[in-house]
Formats: sequence, structure tokens, C-alpha cells
Amino acid sequence: MSRTTFYFTSESVSEGHPDKVADQISDAVVDLFLARDPEARVACETLTTTNRVVLAGEIRGQNIMDTNGNWAPGIEAEIERVVRDVVKRIGYEQDGFHWQTLSFENHLHGQSADIAVGVDSTDTKDEGAGDQGIMFGYASNETPELMPATLAYSHGILRRLAELRHGGETALEPDAKSQVSLFYEDGKPVRASSIVVSTQHRKGLSQAEVAAIVKPVVEAVLPTGFITNETVWHINPTGVFEIGGPDGDSGLTGRKIIVDTYGGAAPHGGGAFSGKDPTKVDRSAAYAARYLAKNVVASGLADRCTIQLSYAIGVAQPQSVHVDLHGTGKIDESLLERELPAMIGGATPRSIRQHLGLNKPIYGRTAAYGHFGREPEADGGFSWERTDLVERLKALA
Repeated sequence: MSRTTFYFTSESVSEGHPDKVADQISDAVVDLFLARDPEARVACETLTTTNRVVLAGEIRGQNIMDTNGNWAPGIEAEIERVVRDVVKRIGYEQDGFHWQTLSFENHLHGQSADIAVGVDSTDTKDEGAGDQGIMFGYASNETPELMPATLAYSHGILRRLAELRHGGETALEPDAKSQVSLFYEDGKPVRASSIVVSTQHRKGLSQAEVAAIVKPVVEAVLPTGFITNETVWHINPTGVFEIGGPDGDSGLTGRKIIVDTYGGAAPHGGGAFSGKDPTKVDRSAAYAARYLAKNVVASGLADRCTIQLSYAIGVAQPQSVHVDLHGTGKIDESLLERELPAMIGGATPRSIRQHLGLNKPIYGRTAAYGHFGREPEADGGFSWERTDLVERLKALA
């Protein structure tokens, strides 16, 4: 039997964290290429360090690169412009990392022909998965967005601090981290046991001055009554946080996969999202698994749901489908395992992309503050957060 009384913690990092800078750049490159060719293949890795950004990876696509590895006219300059625009939007205009003066290197090259043969569809073969792997989706009814509360509040704190900074709060700089620990009773969060926030700030600011900015934000994000006299606060616990971002630490694409997903409340298959086009099941199948799990919980069939999908490179059909309702289900899990894939066309890479409309430049906005628990957008962004399977699931029950 699952424990119902416990403490649990999740963390988040801001858009200015060096790893998140890398994620946002990688996804901006994905969006650039998908805007030119919706069928583009992209695997873009980014390194950020002191006043330097380096790209590497494999690509393929019309109006991007020809079969001989030659760039389409003007696109190399466009890639660099996109990179600098991301850094500028985040707000880095520091001596150690500045959108205008940073050194930029582009080492992207053509996709391996061996991978292309396995993934591409033919007259006799459906489009295969871009790699082997396991992907997980999760949903919980402990918050309105059907996400773990610890992660939802960790994201919310940093989003609000970023809004203050972009709105003119000059004391704050882009790099920040948060961590929320909650106490659960009867399986539901009831109060905050500790709050940790570290935010980069302008020179000369005291720890008390930083706390005066941060505490009201935390209190506004968490539900009324969650902050008590027993809540332990750690705001900039090292005292000074003036050097931050890629100048303070190097950043790489894909190093914040738990922040990107469920804050440790669910398993993770190990594959990152950012920098990958939607033929990569690391991304698209993880989105599909979240979509299915969220609809199961939204339909009232369970309080919690975890779904695992697995794939083999070059093979269209998933190798397995596993559903766990954590003892909260009102429907047989094996029935969901049989029926859920059919609701998205068999859960093949192609059917997932088509059902969720993933061949669009919608990924840059996912690369900070989580890929899940966001509102679906009119242009197809966050389509995996829709709850349009609810009636079919209720009928199935």
C-alpha cells in the first residue's frame, strides 16, 4: 500500500540557468528548421560557457542543407541571429555573457544516412522510431493542471521572478533556482516544510534585500495556508550570487530532464526533449504518454496515472505499453493498455505527430518552466495538454 503521509520535494531552474539557456537555444534552432521544412530532422546540442555558445549535432531538411552538406543561402546567418535573440530575450547583457559580444560556433552537420534509412517511411514500411528507448507520462489530481504540486509551485516561483525582472525589477539577474518541499496528508499536499530560492542579483545587494523580493513572490504562488510559522526558508543561502549564468557555470542541452518533466514524482526514461524534432520518440512519445495519462486523470478514472511506452529504432509500433494507476483506479489497467494506443492511432511515431500536430515550430516556449502542466495554445503549442479524450475514456469505463 502506498504511503499517504510523507514529505516530497521538487526543484526548478529559471530561463537564465546555463543549462536552460542551452535548451532554449537548441529548441529555437528546431523551430527555425521546422518553419522551413515541417519534416526536418534535427538533433541540436548546445554548449554555453563564458561569453561563448557552441552548436553541434545532425540535421536534414529542405531549404536547410542539401544532400552534399551545403547550407541553404543565408541560413547560417539566420541560425546565429536566432541564437543571439534567445540570449537577448532572456536578458543576458553581462560582461561574462552578452548577446552582442558572445563568440558563436556552429558545428551542425548532415544527418547520418544509416539513421535516415531506419526512420524514413517507404512504400512497404511505416516511419520508424528515431531511436530505441522508454518514455513515461504522468498526471496527478493534486493541482488543477494535474501536475505534482511541488514542481508546479517551484516553476511558478521562478516564472513570477522572471516576470518581475522583465518588468523592470533591476535587482534581479537571469539565473535562479527554486526548491519546494511539501508535507502530504492522506496523499494530498497541505503545507510547505521548506522553501529554497537562489537568485542571481546585481552587485552590492544584501541577502536581506533579496529575501524582501523573493518572499512575497513565494507567498503569492503557494496556496493560502501552505506557508506557516514552521516553514524553513533558505533564500540565497550562500549569501552572494552575483556571478551566474554561463559565466558562472557551463550549460548543456538536456541536463534538466527532471525539471522538464515531473520533478521526480514519476520515472524518467533518460532521454531529453530540447533540440530534437518530433520524429525522436524521446520527445514525441513522452508528450503522448503525458497526454494519455492526463486524460485518464481528467476523466476521473484515477487520482494518479503513470504510462510507459517503449520503442525500437526504425520500428513503428511501440514495443510495450504499461499503465499504473497507483491503486487509485476505477478501471482495469490492462483495459487501458489495450485501448489507449488506439485513441492516438496506434501510438506510432507518425500517428503521434499527426494526432498532436507536432510538426510545427512550437518548441522554444517549452524549454523553460517545464514541458507539462501548461495551457494548450491556439497555434498548436502544448497540444499534449488537451483533455479531449475524456468523454471516450468515460464511455470506455
